[in-house]
Amino acid sequence: MTYALRIVLALLVISLLGGVLTGSSIYIHLSYFWTLILCGSWIMSFLALRSLTLKRASRTLRSQVGQIFEERYELRNNGRLPRLWIEVRDLSPLPGARGSHVLNMIGGNESRTYVSRTRLTDRGVFMLGPTMLVSGDLFGLFPIKRIISNQNKLLVYPVMVDVSNFPNPPGLLPGGEALRRRTPQITSNAAGIREYEPGDPLNRIHWMSTARRDRLIVKEFELDPLAEICILVDASKSVQLSKPYVRPDFDPRDVWRTRFKYDLPPSTIEYAVTIAASLVRYYLQQGRAVGLVTADQNLRILPADRGGRQLGKALETLALIRPEGNLPLEGLVEAQARHLPRGSTVIMITPSASDKVYRTADLLIRRGLRPISVLIDGSTFGGSSNPESLVSLMQSLNVPIFKVGQGDDLSKILSIAVGISIFR
Repeated sequence: MTYALRIVLALLVISLLGGVLTGSSIYIHLSYFWTLILCGSWIMSFLALRSLTLKRASRTLRSQVGQIFEERYELRNNGRLPRLWIEVRDLSPLPGARGSHVLNMIGGNESRTYVSRTRLTDRGVFMLGPTMLVSGDLFGLFPIKRIISNQNKLLVYPVMVDVSNFPNPPGLLPGGEALRRRTPQITSNAAGIREYEPGDPLNRIHWMSTARRDRLIVKEFELDPLAEICILVDASKSVQLSKPYVRPDFDPRDVWRTRFKYDLPPSTIEYAVTIAASLVRYYLQQGRAVGLVTADQNLRILPADRGGRQLGKALETLALIRPEGNLPLEGLVEAQARHLPRGSTVIMITPSASDKVYRTADLLIRRGLRPISVLIDGSTFGGSSNPESLVSLMQSLNVPIFKVGQGDDLSKILSIAVGISIFR
């Protein structure tokens, strides 16, 4: 019960008591007046949200941190009576969402539209809804609400930086053991044939088999027997560090600024995800087969592959990572190293400065793999560990190591390894 309704009810009771006790006509007229206001307000509130439909539409349901997400709202009054005011409240968990709006004087069979623009600051999956419609009567006696659910989800990819000179070891040359792994990419290894299916490109048709069987036959391919790139992201909660972070508040008038710099939150997991996404893109641009492995609450394994589709899969995997894992880096390496071809490059991205990282790199070398370490300096995120001893140990193994601190320019740091960067 609202405060205004309590006042009107109190006035109605006083008017009724005054009419009974004094018999004065003014109290009786006041009783009629308050009763009329209550009944009229209730009817107005009852009809306020009836025959209303709300539609939310966006151009895309996939975007990236730092970009503008645009969403279009359309509120339509399908009834004959006008609506004095309707408040649209966006209850989406999307940080910085600006979909809430107040619309007034919506006529019968009339629709109103507006556009909401949000600067994306957090990666992950966000529901675009629910949406609450709020209205009521003129005096605010009977406010009414209605919840409209929405099943659309927005996937926000992590931000990426340009990498120009990260180690790109050639690995083993062709002639090694075949990987026996099907790929949609065209490689030099034709593994077999199958019947044509709608959507297969014409350059994969095997014309001799097509002529022999009198129907379209296409070739299937396997990955080249080249060493692949495996990126390991340490998502163990025991090694993650972060500082207090205040999410920037953007003025809606400034969302279309052409010069916008996004600063990563002071969290080791956010730096690790951005580094991993940037390296995936870098190696795919070099024509390498790239895989991704991490373990938060779930073990996430993306098999190595090439092409733009692989980048989309990697970004989707990285967008969902949370620093809640229980599997340490050494356990993750031990579980995956046996499945990698000899000569493959393993990139370990971790904020841990423990000697276990050194022993993990030594294990990879003994298995014929080539480790690269990207060490996120926890001391710059509020930690107390000193990474210098680990850097010296990794240099003794001749393992390239990149040390990243909070606020560093990742494009420059990922192009300059600490110490020796020559693979044995």
